[in-house]
Amino acid sequence: MTSTAGTFCYIDPEYQQTGMLGTKSDIYSLGVMLLQIITAKPPMGLTHHVEQAIELGTFAEMLDPAVPDWPIEEALSFAKLSLQCTEMRRKDRPDLAKVVLPELNRLRALAEDSMHYNMLGGCGGGVYSPRQGSISRKQVSFVT
Repeated sequence: MTSTAGTFCYIDPEYQQTGMLGTKSDIYSLGVMLLQIITAKPPMGLTHHVEQAIELGTFAEMLDPAVPDWPIEEALSFAKLSLQCTEMRRKDRPDLAKVVLPELNRLRALAEDSMHYNMLGGCGGGVYSPRQGSISRKQVSFVT
């Protein structure tokens, strides 16, 4: 027999109502943690505050101020995915393998491309597009 333990803000709301855990119960917790990563805010009411900021067009103000150069479009995409993970009903949450991981991998690749661009000092054959916020690996030529 197992019992669950955890902090209230991270626990699946359906579990709180029914006492039944499902395969997507952990997705809820993940969504809260992902929002905390980009906002550096405590979990209590965080989903509501992020949703409201998106609706009001003030999302950039929610982002962790310790990071000076957020790629706003990508952070917004990340926040929307995180909010999908925190849907009240399990059936409305995205699938980890089919939705969450591919998006996290896309964002990781974007960050890697950005790091490559920064390591080149903004030159070296890469083409940077502020609109896209990244360079593609195909566009970078390394001189050896």
